Amino acid sequence: MKFDTVVKVASAASALILLSACASSSGPDVAATDTGAATTAPAPSGPAPGSQADLEQSAGHRVFFAYDQYTLTPQAQATLARQAAWLKQYPNVRILIAGNCDERGTREYNLALGARRAEAARAYLVSLGVDGSRITTVSYGKERPIDPRSTEEAWSLNRNATTTITGVSS
Repeated sequence: MKFDTVVKVASAASALILLSACASSSGPDVAATDTGAATTAPAPSGPAPGSQADLEQSAGHRVFFAYDQYTLTPQAQATLARQAAWLKQYPNVRILIAGNCDERGTREYNLALGARRAEAARAYLVSLGVDGSRITTVSYGKERPIDPRSTEEAWSLNRNATTTITGVSS
């Protein structure tokens, strides 16, 4: 055999080995059972039930407020209604509602306004049947902005109450 032919055969074999090592199945995972039949493992579809990601995707985790207000808008009430339904589905989940403000106003004023926003969200969830002992509130005032810019768009994002899962009781 000529040297060129050996190199070509060796190159072709190497390429096949590399391709087979890198190949992936685009079909479902199949596992053999003790009966010899094959079963298909279910593919994960979305966030884990009862997780923060599930709350955010299923119900939303943030409601927004008008400037210098803590009154819930119809849109905020709709989000909180979805949160209440989600929380009823997962009765052992405990949450924290954090009230936030934009950068305007004093630190003290914004801490008080953030507390009123968090409490407004909490009270609405309780009015919809969520056990109040599962909900903790805190105000961050203007200390934790979503958007650090000094624009009307940023300020409107920063005026919110954010719901976060803090744990699961037994």
